[in-house]
Amino acid sequence: MIEHVDDLVAHGALDCIKILDHAARGPLAFDRASYRNLETIGMAVHTGTLALVVREHVSRLEAEGLSYLHGTGVAFAERSRVALRINREELVIAAVVGEVAPMVVNAGLYDVGFEGEPQILPATGGITPNVRVGDSAFGFRADHIEPAVTIRNPDDRANTALNTLACIGNEAVVTSGDAKGARGRVTGKHGGVEHVMVDFSPDVMRSMAIGDRVQVWSCGLGMLIIDAPAVKVFNADPDLLDACGAEAHEGRLSIAVSRIVPAAVMGSGLGRSTVVRGDYDVQTFDDELARAHGLREIRLGDIIAIKDADNSFGRIYRTGALTVGVVVHGRSFIAGHGPGVTTLLTSPAGNIDVSVDERANLATILKLR
Repeated sequence: MIEHVDDLVAHGALDCIKILDHAARGPLAFDRASYRNLETIGMAVHTGTLALVVREHVSRLEAEGLSYLHGTGVAFAERSRVALRINREELVIAAVVGEVAPMVVNAGLYDVGFEGEPQILPATGGITPNVRVGDSAFGFRADHIEPAVTIRNPDDRANTALNTLACIGNEAVVTSGDAKGARGRVTGKHGGVEHVMVDFSPDVMRSMAIGDRVQVWSCGLGMLIIDAPAVKVFNADPDLLDACGAEAHEGRLSIAVSRIVPAAVMGSGLGRSTVVRGDYDVQTFDDELARAHGLREIRLGDIIAIKDADNSFGRIYRTGALTVGVVVHGRSFIAGHGPGVTTLLTSPAGNIDVSVDERANLATILKLR
């Protein structure tokens, strides 16, 4: 990465390289000599971190090595592309905290399904080591099941801050209990119960307990896309869109999604006045629509597009608009409900171009599995 250090090749004598400035801004340090076979990129190098530097020329950086550019850390897209220009310098990094919330069921035990069938099923909250992003949203006999670990702050005002500030892809750290120090990623926000979902590895989840504290390094609220100002961003870590391979050109944003669904199937959560937290649900009860749009193949963590949906100031139907979101909880048997979608992008004028790619899922994008 450094062409020459005294008489030795840099990747043999490398101790540490500190990047002071780059396209995404913020300091970045490498402490390994394994970043090779990489794309050319120019940047300033802090010479004090290397002894006897003869030439300063950073020539090749691996995309994976840029996964922690602003301190909250999301893996970048692997293909060659130009990073989105966002107002990164204005974005605040702030710690918000919750506790692992217990799973709850209806006080009357039974929920009545859309066809009148009473059922008693696992529901929201808890630690679910066998339910994670990448799994089918229809793969479990449960209602509104939330993947991995659910957190909530017992103080309602602090919980409002947690739900508003935490963004998809933000880093989370366990700060108490046997799993203290373990790190995960925010994968969803569930309205109504006001939960935030965080993915950890199954081994970490097995060592966690209800009530363990989890701190989220929140960042992303207030993000703007400089080259696509008509596209509004919500609930997204500053590096998430780059990790998704999103690109902006002439005022339009392009991004890959796992599928496109019509706004006509969207249910519970419509009409909410804000989309900086919570979600709204994909109804899958109509067999014809479900087959036509592959609704029952939706996975937890899928990035999906909703056609004719505007989420700018609440969730509404608007012809020509387009919204992109992430699937955050599983199916429901209750009328008007289904897999929940937390908003990431919306454009009333439809300034978002989408391509369908089955790999557009948080499990792949964030390299969680």
